Amino acid sequence: MSASFKSLLKRKNMAHLNAGEDSRSQPLQRRVAFVLLDNFSLMAFAGAVDALVTANLMTREPLVEVLVVGATNDLVVSDLGTAISTDCQLSVLQEQRLDLLIMCGGFRVRLQSSPLIRSTLRGFDAAGTTLGGLWNGSFFLADAGVLNGHDCAIHPDSRAMLLESFPSVHLSRHSYVLDRKRISCAGANSSLSMMLDWLRRDHDPSFVDAIEEILNCDKAQEVMDVSVLSLDRDPTLPQALKLALELMHNNIDEPLSVDEIARWVNISRRQLERLFSRYVDASPSRYYIELRVTYARQLLQQTNKPIADIAVASGFTSITHFRHCFRQFFDIAPAKFRRQRQS
Repeated sequence: MSASFKSLLKRKNMAHLNAGEDSRSQPLQRRVAFVLLDNFSLMAFAGAVDALVTANLMTREPLVEVLVVGATNDLVVSDLGTAISTDCQLSVLQEQRLDLLIMCGGFRVRLQSSPLIRSTLRGFDAAGTTLGGLWNGSFFLADAGVLNGHDCAIHPDSRAMLLESFPSVHLSRHSYVLDRKRISCAGANSSLSMMLDWLRRDHDPSFVDAIEEILNCDKAQEVMDVSVLSLDRDPTLPQALKLALELMHNNIDEPLSVDEIARWVNISRRQLERLFSRYVDASPSRYYIELRVTYARQLLQQTNKPIADIAVASGFTSITHFRHCFRQFFDIAPAKFRRQRQS
């Protein structure tokens, strides 16, 4: 990744950096199979797959190959009535090399296994594959005997059944769990977080944080056009820093000086610099220029505004200075960046 971004905004921009290499020198491509059961939770499945697909979009070469598997049919109907076409059926999956196999459950999935499901899970367990479950998919792992001694998450409606039927399984109260070579989540809202943590096992945390920045941008009650999740969610963030960040966000086209910002929030410039260094990983002036360049990048991607207008909207009085700054951060001229991203 370009060394130009120093603040937490590097996560928001990582997918758009041409020179980024810290997750592009990645390990071998992983192969992940999702086994769809009739009436599986489409939202849980989509959240898990979205994490993997977004990871692939942020790298020069795909990190993950996703296989969609039908438990019994080539076309599987979800809980929402949407039919999903599969890549293969479970009966031929045993011939594949897999790093992760996930059983996709749902509210109306029948908790009734089969000899084929049991033998498949036991076979991949013996091969060292990580096994997982979405919603109540952990039931099928427990039924196959491959969840004994492991922590697992499961939908609240299935907790009593799991406790009574499989006493050797450790039932967690967390919404998702990663325990050695077992991963599981309790429902649709936790599948994305589960997969992000699985990716963290192989990749630089900042790379996975960048994926989360894209996919979890709406978890806060308020959504800002340019923001950083770790700051939005931090309950310990000092009020002076919150106000300073808000001033910067609200004054992109006509930037304030650092001294002006310090006066507005009623602290000294030195105090403000200490707060930025501790919470933002950059000085106030550095964060401000990165914020403005990020704003310009968004306008280049999402609008047809002339580059001169984008420069002004981002607080640059000189288009030459804007081009220089943009190239410094993204290692590409603004016009070429726009052509590449919009093509």
